[in-house]
Parts: sequence; C-alpha cells; structure tokens
Amino acid sequence: MSMPSSRQNLLLFSFSSSSSSSSSSSLSFFILNTLFSTLLFTSAAAIPNHEASILFSWLHPSPSISSSFSNWNNLDSTPCKWTSITCSPQGFVTEINIQSVPLQIPFSLNLSSFQSLSKLIISDANITGTIPVDIGDCVSLKFIDLSANSLVGTIPASIGKLRNLEDLIFNSNQLTGKIPVEISNCIRLKNLLLFDNRLVGYIPPELGKLFSLKVLRAGGNKDIIGKVPDELGDCSNLTVLGLADTRISGSLPVSLGKLSKLQSLSIYTTMLSGEIPPDLGNCSELVNLFLYENSLSGSIPPEIGKLHKLEQLLLWQNSLVGSIPEEIGNCTSLKMIDLSLNSLSGPIPVSIGGLFQLEEFMISDNNFSGSIPSNISNATNLTQLQLDTNQISGLIPPELGMLSKLTVFFAWQNQLEGSIPSSLASCSNLQALDLSHNALTGSIPPGLFQLQNLTKLLLISNDISGPLPPEIGNCSSLVRLRLGNNRIAGTIPKQIGGLGILNFLDLSSNRLSGPVPDEIGNCTELQMIDLSNNILQGPLPNSLSSLTGLQVLDASTNQFTGQISASFGRLMSLNKLILSRNSFSGSIPLSLGLSSSLQLLDLSSNGLTGSIPMELGHIETLEIALNLSSNGLTGPIPPQISALTRLSILDLSHNKLEGHLSPLAGLGNLVSLNISYNNFTGYLPDNKLFRQLSPTDLAGNQGLCSSIQDSCFLNDVDRAGLPRNENDLRRSRRLKLALALLITLTVAMVIMGTIAIIRARRTIRDDDDDSELGDSWPWQFTPFQKLNFSVDQVLRCLVDTNVVGKGCSGVVYRADMDNGEVIAVKKLWPNAMAAANGCDDEKCGVRDSFSTEVKTLGSIRHKNIVRFLGCCWNRNTRLLMYDYMPNGSLGSLLHERTGNALQWELRYQILLGAAQGVAYLHHDCVPPIVHRDIKANNILVGLEFEPYIADFGLAKLVDDGDFARSSNTVAGSYGYIAPEYGYMMKITEKSDVYSYGVVILEVLTGKQPIDPTIPDGLHVVDWVRQKRGGIEVLDPSLLSRPASEIEEMMQALGIALLCVNSSPDERPNMKDVAAMLKEIKHEREEYEKVDVLLKGSPAPDNQENKKSSGVPATSSSKPATQSLFPKSNNSSFSAFSLLYSSSSNSKTGFK
Repeated sequence: MSMPSSRQNLLLFSFSSSSSSSSSSSLSFFILNTLFSTLLFTSAAAIPNHEASILFSWLHPSPSISSSFSNWNNLDSTPCKWTSITCSPQGFVTEINIQSVPLQIPFSLNLSSFQSLSKLIISDANITGTIPVDIGDCVSLKFIDLSANSLVGTIPASIGKLRNLEDLIFNSNQLTGKIPVEISNCIRLKNLLLFDNRLVGYIPPELGKLFSLKVLRAGGNKDIIGKVPDELGDCSNLTVLGLADTRISGSLPVSLGKLSKLQSLSIYTTMLSGEIPPDLGNCSELVNLFLYENSLSGSIPPEIGKLHKLEQLLLWQNSLVGSIPEEIGNCTSLKMIDLSLNSLSGPIPVSIGGLFQLEEFMISDNNFSGSIPSNISNATNLTQLQLDTNQISGLIPPELGMLSKLTVFFAWQNQLEGSIPSSLASCSNLQALDLSHNALTGSIPPGLFQLQNLTKLLLISNDISGPLPPEIGNCSSLVRLRLGNNRIAGTIPKQIGGLGILNFLDLSSNRLSGPVPDEIGNCTELQMIDLSNNILQGPLPNSLSSLTGLQVLDASTNQFTGQISASFGRLMSLNKLILSRNSFSGSIPLSLGLSSSLQLLDLSSNGLTGSIPMELGHIETLEIALNLSSNGLTGPIPPQISALTRLSILDLSHNKLEGHLSPLAGLGNLVSLNISYNNFTGYLPDNKLFRQLSPTDLAGNQGLCSSIQDSCFLNDVDRAGLPRNENDLRRSRRLKLALALLITLTVAMVIMGTIAIIRARRTIRDDDDDSELGDSWPWQFTPFQKLNFSVDQVLRCLVDTNVVGKGCSGVVYRADMDNGEVIAVKKLWPNAMAAANGCDDEKCGVRDSFSTEVKTLGSIRHKNIVRFLGCCWNRNTRLLMYDYMPNGSLGSLLHERTGNALQWELRYQILLGAAQGVAYLHHDCVPPIVHRDIKANNILVGLEFEPYIADFGLAKLVDDGDFARSSNTVAGSYGYIAPEYGYMMKITEKSDVYSYGVVILEVLTGKQPIDPTIPDGLHVVDWVRQKRGGIEVLDPSLLSRPASEIEEMMQALGIALLCVNSSPDERPNMKDVAAMLKEIKHEREEYEKVDVLLKGSPAPDNQENKKSSGVPATSSSKPATQSLFPKSNNSSFSAFSLLYSSSSNSKTGFK
C-alpha cells in the first residue's frame, strides 16, 4: 500500500530524529508548523465557499437568476466559474460585473466579506436600497460602478477609506445628501461621476486635493448650490468638468485657467453670473465649452481665440454684450457656434469665413447689425445658418449658394432688402428656408422649387411680387409653404396639386385672383389652408372635401361666389371654418352639423338666406365662436341652439331673424352676444349675460323689450308667452321662499359661530394649561428629508416677532436654525377634540389620521410644490415644516410690491409652474390630492421667481382634525371659491380649476378677486365678463409691453375664462390647463395650436423657430384681442413636424 509523500517525509524525519535526542525540539517545531500550515490551507479553502453563499443568497430573490445567472449554483464550493464573477488564482472574488440585467432587488450584499474585490460593477440593474456603509472595508477596490439604478440614501463617508480607488461612478440614481468631503481622501481617484441624482449642498473644495482626477461630473443634481470652488483649479489632470443643470451660482473662478488638460467645460442651465474669465484662453486643450442658459454678462473675451482645438462654443441664452471678437477666427477647429438669445451687437466678423470646419452658426435673437459677410461661403461644411431676429441689413449674398451642405437658413426678422438670390437653388440639401419679416423684393426664384429636400419655405411679410411660379409643383418634399402678407399676384397654379405632403398652405394677404384650382384636393395631407385677404373668385372647389385631415380653412375677405358646399360636412377634423366677407349665397348647408370637431364657424358678411339650420345645435364642440352676422337669414332661432353650452361668442346681428330669445337663455358660457338689427320680439332672458349686455348689442329690434330694466327680464319666456302677472306672481313666491331660507341659514350660522367661539376659548385655556414646549406632553417628530436641526430649535423660533403670515389654517413663522438654515414653520390652529375627549395619542384616532396624512404629503416630490421637510406634534400642537421662500407669495408680489411691477415674462412663468404643480396633485398622486385653497397667497415664489404650491392637502388635514376653523379652510378662501360650493358643499378637482382661473385673472388684471377698484363691487370674474374680455382689463403696467406679449396675455385670459366656467363639467382639467398655457409660448411649430381664432391669417411664423427657452416673439401681425379664446387642448390640431433640429433646442453637453 502506498503512502502519501507528505506522510513518508514525516516518518523519515521522525526516524532520523529518534537517533538523536538532541533534535527533539526540532521535531516538535516541525509538527506544529505542519499542523498550522494545514489549518491555514483549510481556512483559505473555506473562504471562497463563504463568498459563494453570500453572492447566491443576495441574488436568489431576483427574477433574473433563472435566465441570466443559470450557472449560479449554491452547491458550488467557489463562484469563480459563475457568470459575471472573476477570481484571483488563489480563488478569491476580485470582480463582480453585472450590467443591464433587471435584478430588481435591494443592494444588501455583504461587501466586507470580499477582501480581494478590486472591481465592483452593478449598473443598469434596477437595484434598490442604500449603498452599504461597509463598502469602505473593501480596501482593494479600484473601480466602483453602481450607475443607472434606483439607489437612495446618502453616499457613505466610508468611501474615503478606499485609498486605491480610481473610478467612482454613482450617476443616474436617486442619491440624496451632500457630496462627502471624505472622497478627497481617495488620492488615486481619476473619475468621479455623480450626475443625475438628488444631491444637495456645495461642491467640496477639498476635491481640489485629487491631483489625479480626470473627470468630475456632478450635474443634474438640482439642489447643488454655491460657487464653483477655486480649488478645482488645482486638479491639474482634469479633462472633463460637468456641473450642468444645478443651482451653481457666482462667477467662474479664474483658477480654471490653470487646467491645461481640460477638454470639456460643461456648466449650462445653472445660475452662473459675472463675466467669462479671459483665463479660459489658457485651457489650450479645450474642445467643448458649454455655458448656455446662465446669466453671464460682459463680453466674449478675445482670448477665446487662443483655443485652437475648440470645436463647440455654446453660450446661448445669457446676458452677453459687445461684439463677437475677430479672434474667434483663430479657433480653426470650431464646428458649432451658438450665441443666440443674448444682447450681442456689432457686425458679424469677417473672420468667420476662415472657419472651414464650421457646421452650425447660430446668432439668433441679438442686436447684430451690418450685412451678412459674403466670405461665410468659405465655410463649405455649414449645415445650419441662423441669423434671425437681429438688425442685419443689406443684400443676401449670392455666394451662399456655394454652401451645398446647408440644411437650415433662417434670417427672418431682420432688415434685409433686395431680391432672393436665385443661387440659393444650388443649396441642394436645403430643408428649411425662412426669410420672413424683412424688406425683400422681386419675385420668388423658380429654382427654389427644384430643391428636392425643401420641407419648409417661409417668406411672410416681405414685399415680394410677381406670380407663383408653375415650378411650385416640383417641390414634392414641401411640408409648409407660407407666403402671406406680400404682393404676390396672378392665379394659384394648378401645379400646386403636386405637393402631396403639404400640410400648411398660407397665401393670405396677397393679390391673388382667379379660382382656387381643383388640383388642391390632391394635397391630401393639408391640415391648414389660409387664402384670406386676396381677390380670389368663383366657387370653392368641391375637391376640398377630400382633405380629410383639414383642420383650419380660412377663405375670408375674397370674392368667392356660389353656394357653400354641403360636402364640407364630411370634414370630420375641421376645427375652424372661416368664410366671412365674401359673396356666398343660398342657405347654410345642413351638413355642417356633422362637423363634429368644429370649434369656430364664421360665415358673416355674405349673402346667405334661409333659416339657421337646427343641425348647428348638434355641434357640441362649437366653443369659440358662431358668427352668422350681416347676411339675409330669416326665421326664428332654432331651439337646438340652446345645446351649444360651450359657446363663447355668438353674433347674429344684421339679419332678418325673428321670434323670441328663449333658446339663448341657457348659453351660460357666452361672454359676447350681438343680436342687433333683426326682428326679435318679446322679453329678455333673465341671466347675467343679458343684464350686462350693451344696448348696442340689442339695438334695431323694434319688438324687443331692450331697455335693460327689470321690467324687460323674465325668468322663463316660453314659446306661448306667459301672461305678465302670472310671471310676477311666480317671481314673488320665489323671492319669499329665498328670504325664508336666508333667514334660517343666518340663524343657523350664528348658532354655529357661537359654538365655535366657545370651543376655541376652551382650546386656548387648554393650551395655557399644557406647555406647548412639551413639558407635559411628549413631541413626536417625523422628518421627510435629512434634517440637521432638532424640535427644540424649531420651538424656540415660534415667537410673535417671527410671524410672517396668518391664514385660515394656521400661523406661519420664519425659523432660523442654528446651522444657518432658514425654514418656514406652520403652526396649525389648535384642536379641541382630543382634549375634550380626554384621549392620548395612542387612544385617539385623530393623531393617527394626521400622521397618515402627513406621510402622504411627505412623499410628494415636484419642482413646483414647496418641499415638505417634516412635521412634529404633541397633544395640543401640530407643526409643519417647509422650505422658506424669501420672495414671499404671488399675492404679495402683485399687490404689495413697491417699485417696478412684475413683468409678463415672470408672471407667465409663475402661472405655468403653478398649473403644473396643481396638475401633479390632481393627476399624478395616488390617491389624487385636491388642494381646496388655491389662491395667490398659496403660490410661493423662490429666489429665481420659480413658483411653489403651498398648503397642498392641508385642508384635508384640518378637516380630519375637526379644527374650529375647518369650515372656512375646507371651502377655500373668499373670492376664490367655486360657485357650486354654495349649493353642493363639496370641493372637487374642478373647484381647484375654478380657483386657479381666478388666480390667472388676478395676475393679468392686477386686481384681487374682490377689489375696491372694481365698480359696483363686482367679482373680478364678473367684471372681466362684463368687459367681454377686452384688452382694457389688463393690468395697466403691462399695456406697454410688445404686441406679441399682449397677445400672449389675451390668450391666457381666454384660458382663465375656460377655468371659471360656471359649470364644473365644462371646465378643463388641470393637465389641459397646463398644456394650453405651455402652448402660449410657441415652441417651433406648436404655435398654430392657438393661432387662427376668430378671423384673419395665422400669426407670423417667425415664432415657430424659437429655441426652447420660451422667449416671446417680438412681433405679431394680428391684434391681440383676436386670440382671446384658445381651444381646448383635447381638440387642438397637431403640430407640424420638420426633418431638422437646431442644436440649441436640445441639451448639448455633459452634466
């Protein structure tokens, strides 16, 4: 039998040693040494087993273990052959690499057991929970990537113990708290990626000690504040610095100029101010400079010309002044320049022509002057040239035709003159050409219509003449053709039928004559046609009825004749049909009642005869206007018209209509009515609209009692016409009944008020008996954020000198914490119920209800809802803690602000943000939260005038607690309460919509809901309706704003009137309100959703090319009052897409 060699060696050694007693000690040593080695080997062999069981136990609950980790077996002695695991030669786990596998489990891995782990990658795996603190015990770690998961909590400070760490990648999670200073101890760190989390606080200056750091990206953490630390200039190896989309403020430190290896500086969409330091010119390796959407001032430093490797220079939307330095021509690697939305001036430097690599040059919305340099044609790689909204003059250089790669050329809203160079037809890749709002003359070059990629041609508001060339049909790629407000003459060529994908045709305000060709029916994708203000003749072609997607047809102010085609009833998508001021004859087609999407119908000033078709009453969507004035219509108003309950404007004037007005009695949404110069008879319906009508709206009806006196109003004028005395008797009975009810309610309210006062006094006495500071009753504290202060610090601040406001729900205090933090504390009015019942916190359900409710509120996260920090309470007192808003409320800014009035741009931003906040409560919270007290004083305003909804859900807290003032709180605030509360005693989401509509009116008019300056004590809603939504209701301080802003205000006014509809069911929901408000600021093509309303051609297309910043257009060709009533978001017609995009419309850069 053989014996193991180790045992043989041991026996041999023993035998030889037995021959000499002097070697006995050596034998003992050898045996002990061998036993120790054996034990050590056995222990080492057991460790991988331990690692395997830990890994398997962690991953076992995951649904992905069966598919992606099929070879993970708990019976294996070592995990070294498992997927995603790498081991050392000794069998220890050195790498865990799991990427893009939906684990959906907590990160509860016991990392301290993996002492040899050098690389930990678990990215895009949907792991949850917090980062374990024991990660700092894995001292061998060099690479950590936990990106793109759902991790929460703070970054553990123990990471600072990882002295060998080179890469720390935590981006795209939900991490909170501050960036730990201890990271600066990781002296070998090269890449630190923390972007797109919820980190707060300052960038630690200690990061400047990381001399090996190459990449620092902490953008997308919207609550990171403070300045860019000067110390970052000491990170001499830094190549990428990304702090975009944060609240970083102050100026760029000069020390950044020491970063000689820096390649990308990305600090956009922050609060940077001051000037661009000339020292950046020393960053000779800089490739990308992204500083857009900030508040940088001063001029562009000439030293920028030293950046020979610079490829992208994005400085749009700042406050830069001065000229573009000629030295920019030295940046010979430049591919993209965007300086739009600044206040730059002077000429375009000639040196731009030396940038042969340039692909995009955008300087829109500045004050540049001079001419377009002809040598810009040397930049043969140019794809986008955007020069719009400046003061550029002179001719368009014919040399631009050499830019064969050019896809976008915008030069609208300048002072260009001369003709459009025919050489532009050589730009074979051109997709969008907009030269609107200049002084261009001559005819349209026929060669432009040979461009096979051209999707958009806009030449609005120039002095272009001549005919439309027949070559127009060759441009089959054309999607938008807008030539309005020129002097184009001749006929519309039949070749226009070749534009098969055209969806917007605007030929308005020209001198076109002759018939509309039948071939227009071949443009089957048309959604909008505007032929208004020409001298077109003949009947409208029947082929228009084949345009099934048509949404707007405006043929007003022409010389069209014949009958209105019955085939228009087939156009199910038609939103607006405007045929006014023509010579149409015959009757109104009955088939128009089938137009189920129609919102506006204007057939005024024609020669129409016959009666008003009762079928028009079937168009439930008719909500903007019905204008049948100045025709020869006869007969009575059909009773079916009473079904148009959404209608805002009705004009039946100057016809031969007769009969009584009872069909109009139920049109409660009307804000404008004109029935003058007809043959109407009888009395007026007794409603608010008719009592506010001007006599001129009723004039010319000989048999109509229209003296606007009580004797002319009847509650119910039926067809037979009730006797006068019977109606008077009925009114008398109703009046007596109303008085009896009023007296009963008054007595009941006095009794309830007395009871409430008694209970309140008892509560005050109880408060005196029990110390509010918790001497008698312990405090419970529930934080919903990481808070660095105690309840005692909060209680010390609850003194009268710190009171900043009082409301129906409680008192608000400013509280300055010991750590320098300032918060707002709302002390709810005291609750008498618990004390009266003698129940403590454990026995009383009120406290449980309160605790549950605040937990719901604490879970709410939205950028326009004030951050709920936490709450604390004892038996007698409830305290809610919020972020403090130094700018106060919207109400204080509107009515208490001294000096300059709040400008429209800020008012609009506040309105939009507030709408989005309320929409979140209504539509994104489960269960939905009804605010119940929307008002200007509950919309708080941050440092940058960003709005925050406050007191959300508080009414429910007050109601559940049975506070003495709960009846007031639940109903809302006086002036903002929806009318249905008076008879339903119920608050719904639509009640919030009404209150929000009042807020919009308050912002637009500058008047409080019940304002002493409004005559006759009218509510602001009634006053605006009485004024028929005219421009005179606007805040006088806003009337000096540009016409485009006035138009936006009038559109907002229309939205407000939709919100304050007396019927809750007819109000839009808050999601639609937010969408309609957003549409006011035209983002590219979306402006046409509220473009053509009552009449006339669409607004100038110059607004559709704006960047996403929401900067208003600078001009408008239509009076602002024409945009009073925007259509509902549910039925607005779709925006028209383009096949190009501006780089400035997207977020470009590193975070």
